[in-house]
This record gives sequence, structure tokens and C-alpha cells, in this order.
Amino acid sequence: MDCQQIRNFSIIAHIDHGKSTLADRLLEGTGAVEKREMKDQLLDDMELERERGITIKARAVAIRHRLDGKTYELNLIDTPGHVDFHYEVSRSLTCCEGALLLVDAFQGVEAQTVANAYAAMENNLTIIPVMNKIDLNHARPVEVAEEVEQALAIPTDEIVKVSAKTGFGIDELLRAIIDHIPAPQGRPEAPLQAMVFDSHYDEYRGAITYVRIMNGTVQRGQKIRFLRGGTVHEVHEIGQFVPGPRPTEQLAAGQVGYLICNIKSLDLVHIGDTVSVPGDLGVEALAGYQEPQRMVYCGLYPSDGQDFEELRDALNKLAINDPSFEFEPETSDALGFGFRCGFLGLLHMEIVQQRLEQESDVDLVQTAPNVTYEVVLKTGEVLQIHKPQEVPDVGDIEEFRHPIAKVSIVVPSEYIGPVMKLCQERRGNQLNTEYLSPLRAMLTYEMPLAEVIYDLHDKLKSASRGYGTMNYEFVAYRPEDLIRLDILVNGNRVDALAIICDRTDADRRGRAVVTKLKKEIERHMFEVAVQAAIGSRVIARETVPALRKNVTAKCYGGDITRKRKLWAKQREGKKRMKSIGQVDIPQKAFMAVLDKGSDKS
Repeated sequence: MDCQQIRNFSIIAHIDHGKSTLADRLLEGTGAVEKREMKDQLLDDMELERERGITIKARAVAIRHRLDGKTYELNLIDTPGHVDFHYEVSRSLTCCEGALLLVDAFQGVEAQTVANAYAAMENNLTIIPVMNKIDLNHARPVEVAEEVEQALAIPTDEIVKVSAKTGFGIDELLRAIIDHIPAPQGRPEAPLQAMVFDSHYDEYRGAITYVRIMNGTVQRGQKIRFLRGGTVHEVHEIGQFVPGPRPTEQLAAGQVGYLICNIKSLDLVHIGDTVSVPGDLGVEALAGYQEPQRMVYCGLYPSDGQDFEELRDALNKLAINDPSFEFEPETSDALGFGFRCGFLGLLHMEIVQQRLEQESDVDLVQTAPNVTYEVVLKTGEVLQIHKPQEVPDVGDIEEFRHPIAKVSIVVPSEYIGPVMKLCQERRGNQLNTEYLSPLRAMLTYEMPLAEVIYDLHDKLKSASRGYGTMNYEFVAYRPEDLIRLDILVNGNRVDALAIICDRTDADRRGRAVVTKLKKEIERHMFEVAVQAAIGSRVIARETVPALRKNVTAKCYGGDITRKRKLWAKQREGKKRMKSIGQVDIPQKAFMAVLDKGSDKS
């Protein structure tokens, strides 16, 4: 197809503003899917996506639409809205010339709306502002249009009003896409140059690679070369998603589709790699993608130690289509052999764990998550600390740095006071306040990432009666007075329960953790001491009482010395049991270290 009749675009928005529903209406309005095959959130085909009602993976689909006597190919990429999956959005934007910026006609401009709009502007995309849900009785289109103009400098007369639920305004939107989004600039006759923007692993066909053809043409049966790995493969099948896979004979410049090359090794496909032809040295590698910044790390261990290899295989398969996730083997005294895994955020961590359990049927034990810190040694060496056990001795540390995040919070004006108080309690430093409209404001803070990712979103929803939204991005590492807080169970340090926290917070965090662990650890035949310690100094302790058998039940009346002998014998037995006994620590106990105690107020 001629490049002038191709349009590549993404749908970007805050979570729950209707991206997937709008994609459904676009597929329905262009006849890409028959009515009898139509279902809600058609592109969210992962079981977990349908279960949770959110988009996790970006999906590409090619739509044919006829307008003014010409047939156009519209390549739509539906993207996730949650801040943890912003990397998926950034990958999609590099393959497009335009973006539909979706705004809810009632909720208005949210924190992630602003972040996604700036990401699209950085990629020099043409933005078409779309106001969705205008059929709602409580919609406020005039005020929301003013918010869009105030926050993003987009004129109100450019906004296309639609209802993704009823299909109102879809024809006008399709015309706006064709009229305003520029056609791709590639040349079909040039040497092949294609960008790998996603992939997934099929058990029977190997790696299925998603590509956007920048220049040239690729045909079925020809040889291709992945520039990063230097490997050469034959194309067995080529095609587009419409929305199901449909094989074609070729893909030309400007088109988006998939390649199947019978690649069985998971290490040969890299997201962001460039596909070209073998022997053609004239083609340069494309810029690719910036390496994602993993901010949260936790340990994943098989609940049965025998499943270690099964867990490794499952992690390998998952890593091929989620490059923002990484893992490496590690061992724990308490849990045995497992993997240290890096994620973009807590939701990303939760999704990966659920996918492992559902898709690979592996039963997991997960340790408490923690963020990445930096330690400068007195020798000048800088260490990245992904887990508390890696923190060196205090005498070797010159400077301990923690990650700082820039947090943007959009709230109704009436809740500014409670939200500011919440941010100050989490050691936030206010940068500025911007009013999007007389009734809504955006607050910008810098605060420690550890204070942001664990529970700030939940507390924000409580403080703003559910109306507050937030977006955050990593800024830099800055020095802070941090320490490692160790947890001892029955006198033994449990490495998987150690945490890094601010020195002024240590007493409160230590007491909160041991109190929670006392409830979570079941009673044993001997008493179990649970302690929090900084170095060799114990700062908090709780005792899980022993289960006791009434050994004197058979003694009724008679000499008291017989009872005393039985009690002494029981004490000796429990003392010996305590020295050799093993304490079973349940999964819930590993999450207890996230308990920050009572609110800092």
C-alpha cells in the first residue's frame, strides 16, 4: 500500500478513561470485526487483563477504512494507562506519527494524562485531543475543555467529542485521524530497516516478533538479520493483526505487523532491535529504546524447592515479551534457591507474580519489595543496593543515597489541605501548585521513592475521597541518613525480612514490624522471640508464646513435688526444643515489613 494512505497512531490516556472501549468502537465502525464476534475490550485478550479490567500489554491492530473514495490503512496501538506500564506507552509512541489523547468528560485532565501528553510531544507526534464519555448525565465538557487548554495548551476547538460506549462521534474521529495525522515518511524501495517494538513466545511457533517497517520491504521466504544479535533467520510467515493474525506476502515501509522466523531461543529477540537484510552494511541500527529503570526489587522463590528449574523457565518466557522485567538467581537462608527480580512498580510486580502462577502453574513465595539505593564507599566506589543484605558495614560507608521521585498530584481544590499534609508526612518537598481550573489543581512534590510506591496512592485516594490521581517519575539519588534494620526470629537473622529505612523512622518501623510478625507467626511448641535490631543493638522485641500441654492434668491431689518435677521436665524439653527447633514463617509475614506502623501524624 502507498505510504500516503497509511496512518499509524496510539491511544494514550489516564487509567479508566476508556482507551480499550474506544478501540472497540474504531474496530466496529470500520467493519474490522463483525458484530457477532464483537465483545467488550476485544484487544485485552490476556486472561489477567479481562479479570482486572485494565490494559497491561500494548496491542497493535491494522484497520482498513474507506473515505472519499480512497482506502486507508490505520495501524492502531492500544496502550496501558497505569503509571507502572508507561514503558509500554513509550515503546508504542516511537512507532507512530500521531496519538489520540483521551480525556474523560467528567474526570477531566488527570496526572497521567499530562505525563502521556508530554511523552507524545517529546516524540514529535501529532496529538488529536479526544473528549470521551460525553453521554454521561454528569459530564462537564466545557470545564474539561478549559482544563485541557490550561494544562496542555491545546485549543478547545480542536477537541473531538465522542462516546466510546454508544459510538457517537466515531466517524468524525476517523476523519480527524486521516486529515491530521501525517503519513509515514519511509521509502519502500530503500534497504530494509524495521523496528522491533514487542514480541511474545508461542509454544509451537517460537518467538513472534512485532515490527514497524521504517524503510524497505520484507517478504515471506526472504532472509533477515537482527543487527544487535547479528543472527540471520528465514521469514516463515509474515502478516498483520486485524485483530487476529492474518498472513500476507509482504510488509512495506510504514506498515506494522509480525514476523515468524522459527526462533526457538529466547535470547535472540531484543525489544528495540533493528531488522535488516544480511550482507547489507549500509543500513544503520535505529535508536531503539532507552533501557527501562527498574525501581522495585523483590525475591521470588518456589514454595517447593524442587520447582527451581520450572520457575527459571517461566521467568525466561515472561522476560521475552516484557523487557522492563529482569531477574537473577539468588539464595536465602530462610527460603533456599530463588530469583531476585526487578520491576517498574508494585502493580507491575503483582501482575508478573500472577502471570507466573496462572500461565506457568508455579506456586511462589514472594519477599517484601524494596527500592534501589546507592552507597558510596570510603574507597570512592559506588554500589547499587537492590536488597538490604547487600548493605556494607557502617564503617565502610561514606554516603548512603536514596532515590527521589517527582510526584504530580491532581486533586479538587477542596482537598488540597489533606493532600499537602499527606505529602509532608512522607517527607515531601513541594515544588509548585498549578490551577488547571477554579476547581482543580496540580501539586508537584519531590519525595523519597520508597514513600511513594508502597501506599501513597491508597492514602491519596482516602485523603481526596477517591478524586485524587498521581503520576511519578524518578529524578535522582540524594544523600540521606539511612540504616539497615534487621529482623531476628528465634535469635537468627532472617535476611528476607531486613529493610532499609531512615534512622529517625527505625524505632517506629521496628516496633510495627515485630508486632505484626507476632500475629503472623504461628505458635510453636517453644516460645519464639521476634526482634528488630540495628547492627548488634536490639531496638524492639515481641515474644510468640509457646503452645503448652497441661502435663499435670493426671495429677489430682497428692504431693506438690510431683507436679514440680513434671513442670521442670517440661521446661527442659522446651529449652532443648528451642535450641534445635525450626520456626515456620508464613508468606504473609514477609509482607509485614511494609507495615509502617500508625500514621506519622
